[in-house]
Amino acid sequence: MMLTYDFRDKIVLITGATGGLGRVVARQFQQAGATLALCAREETRLRQLFADLALDTRHLLIGEVDLRSPDACEHLARAVDDRFGKLHALVNTVGGFTAGPPVHETPVDAWEQMLDMNLRTAFLVSRAIAPLLIRSGGGAMVHISGRAGLAGFGGGAGYCAAKAGVIRLTESLAAELKEYGVQVNCILPGTIDTPANRAGRPEADFSRWVSPEAIGEVIMFLCSPAARAIHGAAIPVYGLS
Repeated sequence: MMLTYDFRDKIVLITGATGGLGRVVARQFQQAGATLALCAREETRLRQLFADLALDTRHLLIGEVDLRSPDACEHLARAVDDRFGKLHALVNTVGGFTAGPPVHETPVDAWEQMLDMNLRTAFLVSRAIAPLLIRSGGGAMVHISGRAGLAGFGGGAGYCAAKAGVIRLTESLAAELKEYGVQVNCILPGTIDTPANRAGRPEADFSRWVSPEAIGEVIMFLCSPAARAIHGAAIPVYGLS
């Protein structure tokens, strides 16, 4: 039986809202009554996917946001603050994976790309948004790490290191922010059943992958009052894989 959540009167910022996970999570929070602030790098794509929200002044769509940029993250925080004056939850779904060669053959820029995409973004958006959550009297912050954050694999050193870093970042943020009433946790998905992952691994058994909807339900739990005592957790959400 699926749990239902009530986020009426709650403002939720979701980054990476055009991604395979972000777009599903955004709709789940919408169905739960949340007021949404959605951001993505491609504004056109954001407005296409959420055309209904673009016409609804209750919500806010912010395109052309590159979370690898400190200035972009500060602009995002100001836009949310200017529009709503408060925030109750940040759900950061930005990240990505590119397979590579062994470490001794990996170009430095390929290593840095994985850290920038997965860890730098989490750091910068947390740095920009945490003060708004504090001023709002508390709330929740959820990042996406991954199974790879617990154990490395060949051809994925940069990605694994970045996802491990997201776990440690989450723990540090939780220690710093819990006294302000802000819960910080992260999710460790297995392979997510998205169109992009299916296209990349057509031979796989998709039924064993974890669905975006299942991950979204865990995220909503972590943003709900039921999770008020959970700080710094790294929660595995593997599906059957």
